[in-house]
Amino acid sequence: MENKTLMLILLCLFLKTGSLNSQTAPETYLWPKDPAVLENLKKWQGYKFGLLIHMGLYSELGTVESWGLCPEEWVKRPVDDYCEYALNYRNTKSRFNPVSFDPGKWAEVFKSSGAKYMIYSSKHHDGFCLYDTKYTDFKVTDKGCPFSANSKSNVLKEVLDATRKTGMSVGVYFSKPDWTTPYFWWPYYPPKDRNPSYDITKHPDRWQKFVEFTQSQINEITTEYGKVDILWLDGCWVLPKSAISENVAEFCTYPHDMDINMKLIAERARAKQPGMLVVDRWVQGEYENYLTPEQNIPAKALPVPWESCITMGHAWGWVKNDRYKSSKECVQLLVNIIAKGGNLLLGIGPDGKGEFEPAVISNLAQMGKWLEANCEAIYETTPVEPYSDGKVAYTAKGDDTIYAIYMPARDEKQLPAHVMVRTKLTGKVKVSFLESKQNLNYQRFDDILMVSIPAGLREPLASTEAVVIKITASLR
Repeated sequence: MENKTLMLILLCLFLKTGSLNSQTAPETYLWPKDPAVLENLKKWQGYKFGLLIHMGLYSELGTVESWGLCPEEWVKRPVDDYCEYALNYRNTKSRFNPVSFDPGKWAEVFKSSGAKYMIYSSKHHDGFCLYDTKYTDFKVTDKGCPFSANSKSNVLKEVLDATRKTGMSVGVYFSKPDWTTPYFWWPYYPPKDRNPSYDITKHPDRWQKFVEFTQSQINEITTEYGKVDILWLDGCWVLPKSAISENVAEFCTYPHDMDINMKLIAERARAKQPGMLVVDRWVQGEYENYLTPEQNIPAKALPVPWESCITMGHAWGWVKNDRYKSSKECVQLLVNIIAKGGNLLLGIGPDGKGEFEPAVISNLAQMGKWLEANCEAIYETTPVEPYSDGKVAYTAKGDDTIYAIYMPARDEKQLPAHVMVRTKLTGKVKVSFLESKQNLNYQRFDDILMVSIPAGLREPLASTEAVVIKITASLR
């Protein structure tokens, strides 16, 4: 019954927060004007693969992050009494104790996956902070949380420091809405939905305290925790009314303006961290430095910077008996995204002890192994027409090299005798497997190469995550 309820929550959560159109339209994207931001954005686009780590009270409970607290009709809970559920959820702080948390080990897993950047959840919508904020006691370092006695209790700091040491870039996830602070959900009024529980126009002083609370917490993160490359803000419904677009209108039903002054937030952050990328998700404008479609891949290549955030399992954090994508699925997900010019931000989370599931670690290791062998076709590449065609996706480097990446189906027993590759490279070309450097025979028909796959390799290659064929124009 518990797993059935969890699956219902996950399904509803996808439908309510991850629909295909729920993102800023590419045609309304605003390119940054700051040269330092543009430089870092270009560098980020070359990274291609990142990890998004969710950890919180929900990790101890093994349930979907935060949303059980939201009193909206679509949310399903394991108990009938909302107040009982909310009290028990927040009281989980008194037993949150991830004693196996090892930031150094985590960082090694991240690095070995081939990911170039990592984003860590400092606070989800429930308001529980995984860092030593000065502005609330609802945090991991409060004495009411047993993990506060641990020398590594400032989890955000530990994860960022350890990950930076590997050479990876780091970012911080931060939820704008906070369902525990009395400045957003004032206990005087019961919450009715994901929005403030009170009329902010009738209580402007309380709302101003929330704005200052949010600004202060973000300022802590961007000034006291070392270099932060990306500030990744979630909760698109906290925004100015003027910024509500058709694509997010279904989430933004609160009748009043919830402006938290992103201009000031960005200016303060970049005063300390020049060139920092700011991603105010799904809020079109100058503070959404790249687009972030969730749990889906755009149907076609986008001409602006973007990143698909997609979970390895069904939830962002750890849930009991979750079903994870295979390493083949994860690699092919990455390939399909970069072929359209985007990055993959793969979502995973540790359990209440601070450990990742063996399946997660195994998948990341396999991805890293494949990426190590095929990195040339992935990192710092550009999309090239036809982007994808059947089981083949394309990337390019410069004007003289393309990579045709064949993705075997899960149950495919052997590769076809010939793989059709579309290319506009003219003249004589060299065709080879990228990993083994083995040259391949081909026949040319205008813009199509029919590449011959050696008979003895067709079966073993079918079991791999993907097969990269490199096509290079010969020098004249």
